[in-house]
Amino acid sequence: MTDDRDAPSAPLHTADLWQDLRRLTRARIGLGRTGNALKTGDVLDFQASHAQARDAVHTPLDVSALTATLRPEPYLIVHSRASDRSTYLRRPDLGRRLAPETLGTLTKGDWDVVFVAGDGLSSFATQQNAIPLFQAMKSRLPDWKIAPLVIATQARVALGDDIAASLGAKMVVMMIGERPGLSVADSLGVYLTYAPFVGCPDSARNCLSNIHAHGMTIPAAATKLAWLMREARHLKFTGVGLKDAAPDAPLIENTTPTLEKDNDQ
Repeated sequence: MTDDRDAPSAPLHTADLWQDLRRLTRARIGLGRTGNALKTGDVLDFQASHAQARDAVHTPLDVSALTATLRPEPYLIVHSRASDRSTYLRRPDLGRRLAPETLGTLTKGDWDVVFVAGDGLSSFATQQNAIPLFQAMKSRLPDWKIAPLVIATQARVALGDDIAASLGAKMVVMMIGERPGLSVADSLGVYLTYAPFVGCPDSARNCLSNIHAHGMTIPAAATKLAWLMREARHLKFTGVGLKDAAPDAPLIENTTPTLEKDNDQ
C-alpha cells in the first residue's frame, strides 16, 4: 500500500507554454481562461487596444504640432472634399479629391517629387512617423528638387495624385496612416506614384507598409523608398512593373513580425 505522503506534490502554478511564442508576435495567442471566459486581464487589454484603434481613426491630426517641427522649412496645408470625419469615413471618394478652395494654395513648379503627409485612417501614425521619414528622405535625395511638404487632412491615398498634378510634380510620395488593428494603431503606409494624375489606378503605385516602432523602421523605409524612387525616375514608371530589388537590409529593430494590412485607403 502506497503512502500518499511519499507522492510528489503537484506544482503550485502550471507552466505558461506560450510565453516564449508571445515574445515573437504582437498577436494574441495562448490566452488563458477562467471557466468558459477569458481572464480579466486579457479582456481589459483587448478593450484598451480596441479603444486605441478607434482613437487613431477619430483623433484629428495635430497640424500645428507637425508644422512646428518643420519650421523654418516651407510647407503647405490642404484638405480633401470630405468636410468632416464622418463624411470622410462614409464617402471615400471625397477623400481622394482636393477641396476647390485649397487649389489656390498650390502653384505649379518644376518639382521632381512632392511628399504628402496625410492623416488617413490613423492620425497617430502620421503624427509620429511622417516628419521623421520626410527628413530622412531629404538627406537621401540631395540632388532632387523636392517640393514643400504638403500636409493633407481627411486624406485618402489618391489625394496625392490631385496634389502632385496641381503642383506639377513628376512623382508623389503619399505618407498616410494605415487602418489600425488590435495590435498596431500607429502604422504608416507609403505610396509612391510616378507621373500621377487624377484617376490613377492603384496598380500604378508601389507601397511600403507597416512603418512603426515594432515594424519597419524609419531608416529602413527611407533606404527602400529612395531605391524605388531612383528606379522609377530611371524607368519612368511605378507600380506592378517596378519590382523591389533593393539590396537586403534590416527592416525591423526586433524580431516581432507584423501582418500586412488590407487597407481601404
